Amino acid sequence: MIKRTIFQGLIIVMGFAAVWFGFSQLDFMKFFQVRERTTNLENKLGDMIWYEISNTEDIVTNDTLIKTLDSLINPLCEANDIERDSLKVHIIIKDEVNAFALPNNHLVVYTGLIADCKRQEALQGVLGHEIAHIEKNHVMKKLSKELGYSVLLTAAGGSKGGAMAREILKELTSSAYDRTLEKEADITSVDYMINAKVDPKPMADFMYQLAMESNLDAALYWISDHPESEERAKYILEYIKDKKLKSKQTLKDKDWKAFQEKVKLE
Repeated sequence: MIKRTIFQGLIIVMGFAAVWFGFSQLDFMKFFQVRERTTNLENKLGDMIWYEISNTEDIVTNDTLIKTLDSLINPLCEANDIERDSLKVHIIIKDEVNAFALPNNHLVVYTGLIADCKRQEALQGVLGHEIAHIEKNHVMKKLSKELGYSVLLTAAGGSKGGAMAREILKELTSSAYDRTLEKEADITSVDYMINAKVDPKPMADFMYQLAMESNLDAALYWISDHPESEERAKYILEYIKDKKLKSKQTLKDKDWKAFQEKVKLE
């Protein structure tokens, strides 16, 4: 009787183990097609918002300017195993000092930001920050939190552009990510720069410069929409304090200045 009980117990344990092992081999996200649905949603939202932007804003089509911006982005991608072709980079002719990420890997840069950066490394720091938002999936996390998944599904199921696209765009451009995500994007950008041998100090200087301007212009959206800029500049400098930095400029000074001048003429 005891042996039978022990045997039955072993059968139960082995059956439970087999079931557990079987379930552990399943990719539940894939099994329920959550990944595919989320990707499709993100793709639709990103393309819908970009469609709205492209029909309402002036877009830079000058190949020289686009290639020059690419030359600043490429080292960050190459040194950090980021697929450059996965990023859809756009330059918008606008005086606002701003850059922002959209769903589906869209990265929008305003000419006002390019013109306002004293150093090319500062621009690379901002670009790295937005790329980090894309790579870390911060964009969809923010939208899901602020607007709700059901709202996003409704938006993606509608026609291209329209009021819903403008509402989502407003959420991405007029309010900051929460502090945890912002700090993660800042530090990730610094790591991108260090790996690419790009000096990260100008990124901190840029934040501090704008944060300390006594008459902060309403057009300085990138800083005004990212709170505690002085604090962020300090923790970036603290993060790199004991690191051995090897840096080199991506563009020659004359090419950087020429890039800025051409951007101002757009």
